[in-house]
Amino acid sequence: MTDTWLIVGLGNPGSEYSDNRHNVGQMVLDELASRMGGKFKTHKARAQVVEGRLGIGGPRVVLAKPMTYMNVSGGPVAGLSKFFDIVPDRVIAVHDEIDIPFNTVKLKIGGGEGGHNGLRDISKALATKDYLRVRVGVGRPPGRMDTADFVLRDFATAEKKQLPFLLDEAADAVELLVNEGLLAAQQKHHAARS
Repeated sequence: MTDTWLIVGLGNPGSEYSDNRHNVGQMVLDELASRMGGKFKTHKARAQVVEGRLGIGGPRVVLAKPMTYMNVSGGPVAGLSKFFDIVPDRVIAVHDEIDIPFNTVKLKIGGGEGGHNGLRDISKALATKDYLRVRVGVGRPPGRMDTADFVLRDFATAEKKQLPFLLDEAADAVELLVNEGLLAAQQKHHAARS
């Protein structure tokens, strides 16, 4: 077992999905890769990865964007955790969350998947729900709009203005999580919205 962290940004491959709410996890990873000065490279586990350290003297991390569709993210995550010898409690899934308001970041370990098929597939592939999640709020669908239709749409114009700040906050949450632990990250990011 290594002390490396696997940070997975969930989303769908292809430019037609790149700005969708469902891809906010991958947007956060782009921000983290930018902070690390790294470029994503294709890995045999069907993912784009960047290896490096978060912050000066920070922990070693593997940033990963699965190249599969969201609902089959588990294969790449399990493959990377095996390849890099990373245990589930050092795996962080960064994903869109409709059950918290837009512009909000929450963190947790384990628990249910809340109907999120990407998380469900990761739990199945890792044979546990006990991995960390950085939940990036995208809000609820308006009216009677289908949830799938909502998350597969781009952010609204007003949201796009706030999006850089949300991605920055989510990236900060990931950094705090790997450097200081879940409790410290929850105290900072949950308190900000209470």
